Amino acid sequence: MIAGALRRVFGAAARPRWRVLAAAAALGAVSAAGQAPLGWWWLALSGFAGVLALIGAEDSTRRMAWAGWAAGAGYGIAAMFWIVEPFQVEADRYAWMAPFALAFLALGMGLFWAFAAALGGAVSGRKRWLRPLALALGFATSDLLRGYIFTGFPWALLGHSFIATPLGQLAALAGPVGLTLVFTFAAAALAQLLSPTAGRRARFARAAIAAVAAVALAAGWAWGAVRLAEPELPPSRDVVVRLVQPNATQALKWQPEYAREFFYRQLELSAAPATRRPDLIIWPETSVPFLLDDPGAGISMITEAAAGVPVALGVQRSEGRRYFNSLVLLGADGAIGPVYDKFHLTPFGEYIPFGDTLAQFGISAFAAQQGHGYSAGPGAVVLDFGALGRVQPLICYEAVFPQDLHAAPERPDWLMQITNDSWFGALAGPQQHLAQARLRAIETGLPMARAANTGISAMIDAWGRVRAEIALNTAGFLDVALPAALPQTAYARQGDGPVFALIVVLLALAATLARLPIDRTRPHA
Repeated sequence: MIAGALRRVFGAAARPRWRVLAAAAALGAVSAAGQAPLGWWWLALSGFAGVLALIGAEDSTRRMAWAGWAAGAGYGIAAMFWIVEPFQVEADRYAWMAPFALAFLALGMGLFWAFAAALGGAVSGRKRWLRPLALALGFATSDLLRGYIFTGFPWALLGHSFIATPLGQLAALAGPVGLTLVFTFAAAALAQLLSPTAGRRARFARAAIAAVAAVALAAGWAWGAVRLAEPELPPSRDVVVRLVQPNATQALKWQPEYAREFFYRQLELSAAPATRRPDLIIWPETSVPFLLDDPGAGISMITEAAAGVPVALGVQRSEGRRYFNSLVLLGADGAIGPVYDKFHLTPFGEYIPFGDTLAQFGISAFAAQQGHGYSAGPGAVVLDFGALGRVQPLICYEAVFPQDLHAAPERPDWLMQITNDSWFGALAGPQQHLAQARLRAIETGLPMARAANTGISAMIDAWGRVRAEIALNTAGFLDVALPAALPQTAYARQGDGPVFALIVVLLALAATLARLPIDRTRPHA
C-alpha cells in the first residue's frame, strides 16, 4: 500500500515534512509520463494514484495543500522542462531567464494542484475513504480553471495522457476536462486499493469502487476503439493541400542572409512538381521576411512560384505603430484575400502585460520581431476560401485553447494551424503541441492541416489521427488530401458547460456524504 509504505519509509507526516514533500514531487513527476512524446498513460495513472494516496494520508487540509503544491511542482518540471528552449534562441540576452521561467511555471502549476488538494480535503472532511474521490474532482476543477484564468494555460492537462489512446475519443463528448475526469477517477479508484483499510466492509467498498472504475474505463476504451474503426465518410470536396516546412532555425531566421535563404527555400518547395498540383499551399507562421503592407517583390515571387495555386501564409503586418501576427490568403493571381490576425497572444512571448507602460523601461516581448509585442486581433473567424471551403485559422498557441474554436461564428469545414514551433526546441514541446492539435480535431470532428516552420507539419483527420507528417527539423513539403469532416460533436455544440455542471454536482454530493454522521459502532476507513 503506497500510503502505508510512504508512512513507514518517511515517518509521520509531520516529522520531517521535507520527506513527504519530496515524495509528492517525485510522484508528481511520474504523473507527467503520460504527456507526449512518451505517452505512458499507465505509468502516469499509477504515479497520480500515488499522489492521491499520499495527499489523502495527510492529517489536515493545510498539509494536503502543501503536498499538492509539491506534487504539482514536480509535475510541472517534468512536463514543461522544454520551456527553457525559447530563452536559448538569443542566449546572450535571455538565457539567464530560463531557470526562473521553469521555476515560475512549476510553482504556478503547484498552486493549481495545491488548490485541488485543499478543495478535496475541504469537501471530504473527516471521511478519509471519500478523499481520493473528492481529490479527483478537485484536480479536474483545477485543470478546468487552468484553461481560463489569467488568459488560460491548458497545456499538459492530466487528461492529455489519453490523447493517443482510444479513450482520447471521449473528448468528442466531454472535451479535455472530461478526459481529466476519467483520468483522475481511475487514479482515485486505484488509490483506494492502495490506501490502508480498517475492516472488511471498507475493503469490500474499495474493491467495488475499483471494479466499477475498471469496467467504466474498459467501456470507454471499447467505445473509442469502435469509433476509430468507423469507415471514413467521403470528403465533401476533392482538395489536395501542400504543407511547406522550411526548417528555418529560430536563431537564424531573421538574420538577413538566412532570411533570404529560407524564403527562397519555401519558393522552391512550393514550385516543386507533383503528379497533381495541389489546390492550396500552406506556409507556416511568420514565414516571410517582409510586412504585408510593405512586401516589395515578395508577393509576386510567391505567386510565380505557386503557378496559379492559392497560398495561405503567416505574415506580420502593421497599422501605424501596432503590429499583428497574421495569416493571409494570396489568390491564384497574387491578389491579397482574407486576412486573419491572431487574437490569443502568448503572454511574455508576443506581448507583455501592461506592455505600453513597460516598454518605456525597455522591457519587451522577446518573440515578436517588431516593436514591443503584437496587438491582438478582434477574435475567432471563419474565412471563406471559395471552392476550398470555409476554414477556421489558428496561429500557433491558439490551437491549445478549445474555447477559441468554440468562439467562431459558425462551424467551418476544416481547421488550419500555422505555427513556428522552432521556439519549443526539439524535445517534448513540439510533440505536445502536435498532440493538442490532434485533440482539437477530436473535439470538433474536423480535419486539421498543420504547417510548422521546423515541424511537425501534419494532416490530421477528424478522429485526431495523423495521416501524414514531415519529421521534426526537416525541410520538405507534403501533398496530402484533406480528410472528411464528421458530424458536429457533442463537445463542439456544448463546450465545457456540461462538464463544469457535472463537477459541481459531484462536489455537492461528496460534501453531503462527508457530513453524514460516522457510525462509531463499526470500523471505518
